[in-house]
Amino acid sequence: MKQGSTLFLKISVFLIGLPVLALCIFALPSIAKEASNTEYASFIYPVLAAMYIAVIPFFIALYQALKLLSFIDKDQAFSNSSVKALKKIKFSAVTISVVYMAATPFFYLIGERDDAPGVIVICLVIVFASLVIAVFTAVLQKLLNNAIAIKSENDLTV
Repeated sequence: MKQGSTLFLKISVFLIGLPVLALCIFALPSIAKEASNTEYASFIYPVLAAMYIAVIPFFIALYQALKLLSFIDKDQAFSNSSVKALKKIKFSAVTISVVYMAATPFFYLIGERDDAPGVIVICLVIVFASLVIAVFTAVLQKLLNNAIAIKSENDLTV
């Protein structure tokens, strides 16, 4: 395959990571600073901690996606390395979902106190989007394992 055929996807992955990085560097600290002087501080800090914790598996998944795209560029898409990358993406998505599920009570308390039920919906959207990504990645992992088995069987046939 031509080198760089996945350039658009690599740029897309990079552009997905930029706003999240900007959020972590600029927005979340300012939210924490503003919340320190309010009665919401005891609810906001666990939510911010969950967001910072969830960013770690998010960037791991993005890195694994970039690795997967580089495997595709090198004609190594049907390899065990690709399966491992998909497995790490799946684990990262499940981890994000678990972190946000653990933070859901705090989102609920913020929504109740501020009379903003949309906060809870945002949390649940993140949880279910992460679960959808995990399921989709698990299906791709299974299909890739089957394709690798068929490829290795065909390579043995003369």
